[in-house]
Amino acid sequence: MASRPRLGKKLIKSLLPILLVVTASLFLALVFIIRGITRPPRRAYLVTPKAFSQISGPALKVTDQTWRNRDDTPARGWLLRGAEGAPAVVLLHHYGADRSWLFNLGVKINEATNFTILWPDLRGHGLVPPVQWTSFGTLEGDDVLAALDFLRAQKSENGNRLVGGQVGLFGVELGAFAALRATAQDQSVSVLALDSVPRNPDELVHTTVTNDLGVRVPLLPALASLATYIYFLGRYENTPVCQIAASLSTPRVLLLSGPDAGALRDSTIDLARCFKNPATVEVKTDLPLTAFKLPSATGEDGERYDRQVIEFMDKNLR
Repeated sequence: MASRPRLGKKLIKSLLPILLVVTASLFLALVFIIRGITRPPRRAYLVTPKAFSQISGPALKVTDQTWRNRDDTPARGWLLRGAEGAPAVVLLHHYGADRSWLFNLGVKINEATNFTILWPDLRGHGLVPPVQWTSFGTLEGDDVLAALDFLRAQKSENGNRLVGGQVGLFGVELGAFAALRATAQDQSVSVLALDSVPRNPDELVHTTVTNDLGVRVPLLPALASLATYIYFLGRYENTPVCQIAASLSTPRVLLLSGPDAGALRDSTIDLARCFKNPATVEVKTDLPLTAFKLPSATGEDGERYDRQVIEFMDKNLR
């Protein structure tokens, strides 16, 4: 009888090195994948101000701008100046996109309201980004604060402050999370329009890794979270959006999503219950399209989406 435990121990000892090698190899492969997804795909801008002005005429004067983030890394964006003292709107794209994805929406907001518009490239995004990697929201909130600092420093032709006291943020997915984080630290943000908000950065990491691998593995979410934390040397924050929303007291909020956002539609619906004052929150989560497909939208669906964002910003920022 004593031989069976000995055989079991020998078997475990012989298999343990193999298991350790397999586990280490799997984890290193996952870290390699995490490093890959922190460098989002980059492609040519869908539209640029120069190309747009060739169609619409020279009246639209959008300028390239640069500034410094809170961690002293470089940042960049397009700026469309509005009326002196008018509010401003900052448009924040989703993971894997860039500032050009929301260009048409920003132009329409400016034409309808004469608000100043800023389109930043989130870190790691756009052509030849000045910061090569994304932090999945850990630093993007601070980057939005730096963009707001930049806006407040802008002067009109008369030498007065260009932007008034009111600021609105429009964000999609990663951009929506960054907008929430920034709003928690800057009370001048009085209006939020958020499309398809993830529950936390982990959800964004899981989705991106799953899409990158093309398969769903039961242990993948937990392993991806651990690998991300290690990859960022412990400086990765997985703050739930519900926790952030519960800390906000002043902003008017518009939550947008639709079936094409998948699980992000459910997380956006859940987020509506997290804000302190439900009366300040409008929820529209049965849209025929979300901002993920806005650049390719045509006809009434695209116009309806733009119109509800414009009307919400115009009504609540004035």
